[in-house]
Amino acid sequence: MTAPAEPPSAPAEALSATAGQPPEPARPTHAHALARLAWPTAIGQLATMSFAVLDTVMVGRAPGHELAALAVGGAAYISIFVGLMGVVLAIGPIAGQLIGAGKPREAGAEFRQAVWLALLLSVAGCAALMFPAPWIAFAQPDPALVPRIVSQLHWLALALPAGLLFAVWRAFANALARPRLPMAIQVAALLALKLPLNAVFIFGAELGPLKLPALGAPGCALATAICYWGQCIAALVALRRAPALRDCAILGGGFEWPRRAAQLRLLKLGLPMGASILVEVTGFTFMALFISRFGPVALSGHQIVGNLGALMFILPFSIGNATTTLVAQAIGAGQAARARALGVTGMRAGLIGGVALAAVVWLLREQIVGLYTRDAEIAAAALALLPLVALFHAGDAIQSTTAAVLRAHKIATAPMLVNVFAMWGVGIGAGAWLAFDPQGLLPVAVHGATGFWIAAAVSLYVTAALLRLLLAATWRARPGAPSGIGRRRAGMT
Repeated sequence: MTAPAEPPSAPAEALSATAGQPPEPARPTHAHALARLAWPTAIGQLATMSFAVLDTVMVGRAPGHELAALAVGGAAYISIFVGLMGVVLAIGPIAGQLIGAGKPREAGAEFRQAVWLALLLSVAGCAALMFPAPWIAFAQPDPALVPRIVSQLHWLALALPAGLLFAVWRAFANALARPRLPMAIQVAALLALKLPLNAVFIFGAELGPLKLPALGAPGCALATAICYWGQCIAALVALRRAPALRDCAILGGGFEWPRRAAQLRLLKLGLPMGASILVEVTGFTFMALFISRFGPVALSGHQIVGNLGALMFILPFSIGNATTTLVAQAIGAGQAARARALGVTGMRAGLIGGVALAAVVWLLREQIVGLYTRDAEIAAAALALLPLVALFHAGDAIQSTTAAVLRAHKIATAPMLVNVFAMWGVGIGAGAWLAFDPQGLLPVAVHGATGFWIAAAVSLYVTAALLRLLLAATWRARPGAPSGIGRRRAGMT
C-alpha cells in the first residue's frame, strides 16, 4: 500500500521554482526539528528537576536524618503526583494531532476539559497525601522520622493541584510546538522562588522581629507549594498574552462544565498513560520503602543516586517529548511516512544521548557524589550504586523514546501492560529476591540496595525490547512506512 500524499520534499520544491524566483526554504531536517523542540524542554525540565536536587543537597546539610525523611515522603508524593500527571498528559497527543490537522479551536476545547480532569483528580490525590498512614505503615521508617514525613506530605497536598494544572498547560504548549513558554516559567520559578524559599524554610531565618523556625524536610514541601502556584499564575497570564495560545481560544469560549465525551476521550488515553508512568515510578517508590529497612545510610545513598538518575532522565525525556509532538502533528496532517521517519530519528537520538550521558556520569562519579553529601559513609553507599545507575540510564533512554513514539499514535494500553510485567515483575519482584535473599543462596554483593538497582536496570532493557516489538507491529499494520524503516527495521532501529 502506498503512503498518503505528502508535501513535496525540499529538493523538489527547489526544482519547481520558476526562473528568477527564489526557491522555497528547505524544510528543517528531522534531527534539527527535534533539537529545536527538545532543548527548551530539557532546560525547563532541568529547572523542575532541580527542585528535587536542591531539596536533596540542602536537606543533606541539615542536622539529623532529614534526608531519610525526605526520601520516604518524596517517594510517596512522587508516586501519587506522577501517576495523576500521566493521566492529564493525554492532552499532549490529542492536541498535537488536532493542531496538525489545522483545528486549533478544537484543541483549545480539549484543553479546557483537561483542566477539569486535573481538578477532579486533585481531590483523590490530596486525600491520599493528607492521610498517609498506609505509606508510613508500609515503609516502617524510624519512628522519630514519622512526624517529619507527615508534615512534609501535608504541605505537598497543597502543591498537588497546582502541579497538575501546570502539567496540563505545559503539555498543551508543547503540543503547539511552543516549549519555550513553559521553559521560561520553570526557570523563573527555580531562581526567583525555590532557591531562596528553600534556604529560609529548611534552615530558618530571622526577618527583623519575625523569626522563622528551621523546618528541615517539610520546609522543602512548603517552598514547592508556593512555587507551583506561582507557575500557575504565570501560565494564566500566558494564556491571555501568548499569540499561539490565544489562537486556540482557550479563554474566549465562556464557561463550560465537564463534557462526558471529552472526559472519556481523555481518560481512554490518559488512564493507561498514567498507569504506565505510575508503574514505573512506584518501582522507585517501593525501592525506597524496601531499602529504608536497611537503615538510614543505605536509604540516603539510594536517595542520592535515585535523584541523579532522575536528573539524567531529562535528556531522553526531552527528546521523547519533542518526538511525541512532531510525530503527533505529522499524523494529524496525514503524513504517515514523515511521522515514522521522525520517530526513528527520535529513538536514535535517545539511544546516543543516553549512552553518552551514562559514560560522563561514570567518569565524574566521585565529583558528582561530593556535591550531594559530605558524609563519607553515605558517599560510599552512593558510589557503590553509581555503575548500576549508568547502566540503568542507557536502558531508560531506549525505552522512553520508544514509548514516546507509541504515545503519539495514541497507543498506551499495551505499553502499560509491558511496564507492569517488566517494572513490577522483574524490577520489584526480582529486586526483592536479590536484596533480601530469603533462601540465603546469593552472594552478599547483590544484597540490599544493589539488588534492587540490578533488577531495575534489567527491567528497563526488557521494557525496551518489548516496546520495540510493539512499535514494529504497529508500523507493519499501518501504511506509509518509508524505505528501510517499516517492515524490516522498525523493531531494530
